[in-house]
Amino acid sequence: MRPHGRVLRGIDLHIKKGQFVAFVGASGCGKSTMISILERFYDPVAGHIRIDALTLESLNPWLYRAQAALVQQEPTLYPGTIRENIAMGTPTDSPSTVSDNDIEAACRAANAWEFVSSLPDGLMTLCGANGTQLSGGQRQRIAIARALLRNPRLLLLDEATSALDTQSERIVQDALNDAASQGDRITIAVAHRLSTIRHADMICVFNGGRIVESGTHEELLAKGRLYPKMCEAQNLGT
Repeated sequence: MRPHGRVLRGIDLHIKKGQFVAFVGASGCGKSTMISILERFYDPVAGHIRIDALTLESLNPWLYRAQAALVQQEPTLYPGTIRENIAMGTPTDSPSTVSDNDIEAACRAANAWEFVSSLPDGLMTLCGANGTQLSGGQRQRIAIARALLRNPRLLLLDEATSALDTQSERIVQDALNDAASQGDRITIAVAHRLSTIRHADMICVFNGGRIVESGTHEELLAKGRLYPKMCEAQNLGT
Protein backbone atom coordinates (compact mmCIF):
# COMPACT_ATOMS: atom_id res chain seq x y z
CA MET A 1 0.00 0.00 0.00
CA ARG A 2 1.05 3.58 -0.69
CA PRO A 3 -1.04 5.78 1.62
CA HIS A 4 0.64 8.95 0.36
CA GLY A 5 0.73 8.00 -3.32
CA ARG A 6 -1.46 9.98 -5.71
CA VAL A 7 -3.98 7.93 -7.67
CA LEU A 8 -5.65 10.80 -9.55
CA ARG A 9 -3.98 13.82 -11.11
CA GLY A 10 -5.35 16.95 -12.74
CA ILE A 11 -8.97 15.81 -13.01
CA ASP A 12 -11.11 18.57 -14.54
CA LEU A 13 -14.63 17.41 -15.31
CA HIS A 14 -18.03 19.11 -15.59
CA ILE A 15 -21.17 16.96 -15.55
CA LYS A 16 -24.63 18.37 -16.22
CA LYS A 17 -27.92 17.25 -14.71
CA GLY A 18 -29.47 14.35 -16.59
CA GLN A 19 -26.21 13.19 -18.15
CA PHE A 20 -25.00 9.61 -18.41
CA VAL A 21 -21.20 9.64 -18.05
CA ALA A 22 -18.89 6.64 -18.39
CA PHE A 23 -15.38 6.11 -17.01
CA VAL A 24 -13.26 3.66 -19.01
CA GLY A 25 -9.62 2.62 -19.03
CA ALA A 26 -7.24 -0.12 -17.95
CA SER A 27 -7.31 -1.60 -14.45
CA GLY A 28 -5.71 0.62 -11.82
CA CYS A 29 -6.06 3.87 -13.77
CA GLY A 30 -8.30 5.61 -11.22
CA LYS A 31 -11.86 4.91 -12.36
CA SER A 32 -13.11 3.21 -9.19
CA THR A 33 -11.21 5.72 -7.06
CA MET A 34 -13.34 8.45 -8.64
CA ILE A 35 -16.47 6.50 -7.68
CA SER A 36 -15.20 6.13 -4.10
CA ILE A 37 -14.55 9.87 -3.88
CA LEU A 38 -18.02 10.62 -5.26
CA GLU A 39 -19.47 8.31 -2.59
CA ARG A 40 -17.35 10.19 -0.01
CA PHE A 41 -15.61 7.05 1.18
CA TYR A 42 -12.70 9.48 1.33
CA ASP A 43 -12.03 13.06 0.28
CA PRO A 44 -9.48 14.38 -2.25
CA VAL A 45 -6.22 15.66 -0.77
CA ALA A 46 -6.20 18.54 -3.27
CA GLY A 47 -8.91 20.29 -5.24
CA HIS A 48 -12.67 20.06 -4.76
CA ILE A 49 -15.76 18.36 -6.10
CA ARG A 50 -18.66 20.80 -6.34
CA ILE A 51 -22.38 20.12 -6.55
CA ASP A 52 -24.50 23.17 -7.33
CA ALA A 53 -21.57 25.40 -6.28
CA LEU A 54 -21.21 23.64 -2.90
CA THR A 55 -18.09 21.60 -2.19
CA LEU A 56 -18.74 17.95 -1.46
CA GLU A 57 -16.78 18.19 1.80
CA SER A 58 -19.17 20.88 3.07
CA LEU A 59 -22.25 18.68 2.70
CA ASN A 60 -23.61 16.49 5.48
CA PRO A 61 -22.44 12.96 4.51
CA TRP A 62 -25.70 11.31 5.62
CA LEU A 63 -27.88 13.76 3.70
CA TYR A 64 -25.63 13.54 0.64
CA ARG A 65 -25.60 9.73 0.58
CA ALA A 66 -29.39 9.72 0.93
CA GLN A 67 -29.44 11.28 -2.56
CA ALA A 68 -26.83 8.97 -4.06
CA ALA A 69 -26.93 5.25 -4.81
CA LEU A 70 -24.17 2.79 -5.67
CA VAL A 71 -24.46 -0.51 -7.57
CA GLN A 72 -21.29 -2.58 -7.57
CA GLN A 73 -20.06 -5.62 -9.47
CA GLU A 74 -20.90 -8.02 -6.62
CA PRO A 75 -24.15 -6.89 -4.95
CA THR A 76 -24.61 -7.52 -1.24
CA LEU A 77 -27.85 -9.28 -0.37
CA TYR A 78 -28.88 -10.35 3.10
CA PRO A 79 -30.55 -13.61 4.26
CA GLY A 80 -34.03 -12.11 4.29
CA THR A 81 -36.81 -11.75 1.75
CA ILE A 82 -36.58 -9.96 -1.58
CA ARG A 83 -38.85 -7.28 -0.14
CA GLU A 84 -36.63 -6.74 2.88
CA ASN A 85 -33.51 -6.50 0.72
CA ILE A 86 -35.06 -3.89 -1.57
CA ALA A 87 -36.57 -1.90 1.31
CA MET A 88 -33.09 -1.43 2.78
CA GLY A 89 -32.54 1.10 0.01
CA THR A 90 -34.76 3.64 1.72
CA PRO A 91 -33.00 6.39 3.70
CA THR A 92 -35.63 6.18 6.47
CA ASP A 93 -35.07 4.47 9.81
CA SER A 94 -37.96 2.03 9.22
CA PRO A 95 -37.62 0.06 5.96
CA SER A 96 -40.71 -1.95 6.95
CA THR A 97 -42.87 1.14 6.36
CA VAL A 98 -42.06 1.20 2.63
CA SER A 99 -45.23 0.43 0.68
CA ASP A 100 -45.63 -2.56 -1.61
CA ASN A 101 -46.46 -0.15 -4.44
CA ASP A 102 -43.09 1.58 -4.04
CA ILE A 103 -41.29 -1.78 -3.92
CA GLU A 104 -43.09 -2.93 -7.07
CA ALA A 105 -42.30 0.34 -8.86
CA ALA A 106 -38.60 -0.06 -8.03
CA CYS A 107 -38.69 -3.67 -9.28
CA ARG A 108 -40.33 -2.62 -12.53
CA ALA A 109 -37.75 0.14 -13.02
CA ALA A 110 -35.00 -2.46 -12.53
CA ASN A 111 -36.56 -5.01 -14.92
CA ALA A 112 -36.99 -7.29 -11.90
CA TRP A 113 -40.76 -7.43 -11.47
CA GLU A 114 -41.33 -10.10 -14.12
CA PHE A 115 -39.16 -12.68 -12.38
CA VAL A 116 -40.14 -11.60 -8.85
CA SER A 117 -43.87 -11.87 -9.55
CA SER A 118 -43.37 -15.31 -11.13
CA LEU A 119 -41.91 -16.75 -7.92
CA PRO A 120 -44.37 -18.71 -5.71
CA ASP A 121 -43.75 -16.38 -2.75
CA GLY A 122 -43.16 -13.24 -4.80
CA LEU A 123 -41.59 -10.45 -2.77
CA MET A 124 -41.56 -12.72 0.28
CA THR A 125 -39.14 -15.14 -1.40
CA LEU A 126 -36.08 -15.76 0.75
CA CYS A 127 -32.82 -14.70 -0.92
CA GLY A 128 -30.56 -17.03 1.06
CA ALA A 129 -27.14 -16.13 2.44
CA ASN A 130 -25.70 -13.45 0.14
CA GLY A 131 -28.51 -14.11 -2.34
CA THR A 132 -27.53 -17.70 -3.13
CA GLN A 133 -31.15 -18.63 -3.94
CA LEU A 134 -31.08 -16.21 -6.88
CA SER A 135 -29.10 -16.13 -10.12
CA GLY A 136 -26.40 -13.53 -10.73
CA GLY A 137 -28.68 -11.50 -12.98
CA GLN A 138 -31.53 -11.66 -10.48
CA ARG A 139 -29.28 -10.54 -7.61
CA GLN A 140 -28.04 -7.61 -9.65
CA ARG A 141 -31.56 -6.51 -10.55
CA ILE A 142 -32.57 -6.66 -6.88
CA ALA A 143 -29.56 -4.46 -6.09
CA ILE A 144 -30.61 -2.00 -8.81
CA ALA A 145 -34.18 -1.94 -7.47
CA ARG A 146 -32.79 -1.20 -4.00
CA ALA A 147 -30.74 1.67 -5.46
CA LEU A 148 -33.68 3.11 -7.40
CA LEU A 149 -36.12 2.90 -4.47
CA ARG A 150 -34.84 6.19 -3.05
CA ASN A 151 -35.01 7.86 -6.51
CA PRO A 152 -31.38 9.03 -6.25
CA ARG A 153 -30.16 12.24 -7.86
CA LEU A 154 -26.80 10.52 -8.40
CA LEU A 155 -26.53 6.89 -9.54
CA LEU A 156 -23.05 5.33 -9.42
CA LEU A 157 -22.38 2.06 -11.26
CA ASP A 158 -19.04 0.34 -10.62
CA GLU A 159 -18.66 -2.53 -13.12
CA ALA A 160 -22.33 -3.31 -12.46
CA THR A 161 -22.68 -5.89 -15.27
CA SER A 162 -19.16 -7.27 -15.73
CA ALA A 163 -19.79 -10.50 -13.78
CA LEU A 164 -22.93 -11.46 -15.70
CA ASP A 165 -23.47 -13.74 -18.66
CA THR A 166 -24.48 -12.15 -21.96
CA GLN A 167 -28.24 -12.66 -21.57
CA SER A 168 -28.34 -11.41 -17.98
CA GLU A 169 -26.10 -8.48 -18.89
CA ARG A 170 -28.50 -7.39 -21.63
CA ILE A 171 -31.49 -7.43 -19.26
CA VAL A 172 -29.63 -5.60 -16.50
CA GLN A 173 -28.17 -3.09 -18.95
CA ASP A 174 -31.65 -2.27 -20.25
CA ALA A 175 -32.67 -1.52 -16.67
CA LEU A 176 -29.63 0.70 -16.14
CA ASN A 177 -30.26 2.57 -19.39
CA ASP A 178 -33.84 3.25 -18.31
CA ALA A 179 -32.64 4.42 -14.89
CA ALA A 180 -30.09 6.75 -16.47
CA SER A 181 -32.74 8.43 -18.62
CA GLN A 182 -35.02 9.42 -15.74
CA GLY A 183 -35.31 13.19 -15.24
CA ASP A 184 -32.34 15.15 -13.94
CA ARG A 185 -30.54 12.13 -12.49
CA ILE A 186 -26.79 12.01 -13.07
CA THR A 187 -25.54 8.50 -13.82
CA ILE A 188 -21.84 7.70 -13.70
CA ALA A 189 -20.72 4.24 -14.79
CA VAL A 190 -17.35 2.51 -14.58
CA ALA A 191 -17.29 -0.07 -17.35
CA HIS A 192 -14.90 -2.61 -18.81
CA ARG A 193 -17.22 -3.75 -21.60
CA LEU A 194 -17.40 -0.74 -23.87
CA SER A 195 -20.55 -2.03 -25.57
CA THR A 196 -22.48 -1.19 -22.39
CA ILE A 197 -21.59 2.51 -22.45
CA ARG A 198 -21.32 3.36 -26.15
CA HIS A 199 -24.51 5.47 -25.93
CA ALA A 200 -23.30 7.52 -22.94
CA ASP A 201 -23.55 11.31 -23.21
CA MET A 202 -19.84 11.53 -22.34
CA ILE A 203 -17.12 8.88 -22.13
CA CYS A 204 -14.02 9.75 -20.10
CA VAL A 205 -10.91 7.72 -20.90
CA PHE A 206 -8.59 7.33 -17.90
CA ASN A 207 -4.89 6.57 -18.18
CA GLY A 208 -2.34 6.89 -15.39
CA GLY A 209 -4.77 8.63 -13.06
CA ARG A 210 -5.72 11.30 -15.61
CA ILE A 211 -8.58 11.83 -18.04
CA VAL A 212 -6.69 11.79 -21.32
CA GLU A 213 -9.69 12.26 -23.61
CA SER A 214 -13.45 12.61 -23.41
CA GLY A 215 -16.43 12.80 -25.73
CA THR A 216 -19.17 10.64 -27.19
CA HIS A 217 -18.43 7.23 -28.68
CA GLU A 218 -18.41 8.69 -32.19
CA GLU A 219 -16.28 11.70 -31.23
CA LEU A 220 -13.64 9.54 -29.56
CA LEU A 221 -13.47 7.19 -32.53
CA ALA A 222 -12.94 10.20 -34.81
CA LYS A 223 -10.03 11.43 -32.68
CA GLY A 224 -8.16 8.21 -33.38
CA ARG A 225 -6.26 8.12 -30.09
CA LEU A 226 -6.56 5.61 -27.24
CA TYR A 227 -10.30 4.88 -27.32
CA PRO A 228 -10.40 3.32 -30.83
CA LYS A 229 -7.65 0.92 -29.77
CA MET A 230 -9.73 -0.11 -26.77
CA CYS A 231 -12.74 -0.69 -29.03
CA GLU A 232 -10.65 -2.72 -31.44
CA ALA A 233 -9.40 -4.93 -28.60
CA GLN A 234 -13.03 -5.76 -27.77
CA ASN A 235 -14.12 -6.16 -31.40
CA LEU A 236 -16.45 -3.20 -31.00
CA GLY A 237 -17.05 -1.48 -34.30
CA THR A 238 -18.57 1.89 -35.06
